[in-house]
Amino acid sequence: MDLKILGTGCPKCKKLEEATKAAAEELGVKYTIEKVTDIEKIMAFSVMSTPALVVNGEVKVAGRVPSIDDIKKMIS
Repeated sequence: MDLKILGTGCPKCKKLEEATKAAAEELGVKYTIEKVTDIEKIMAFSVMSTPALVVNGEVKVAGRVPSIDDIKKMIS
């Protein structure tokens, strides 16, 4: 599973990364996680507000940090 955290490194971006890792670990899925901080790359996903979570190339959430349970639903 390919996971991307889109954001410039703000506290919310770090919180989303931590929550995403926790959700993936709890589900026991194999994953890679990449932090995308380049504004042009973020805009290529048509994301206007960060943080955002991309699962296998699809933007699942943008502009907020969902709960771990919500993230589990997005990646399962």
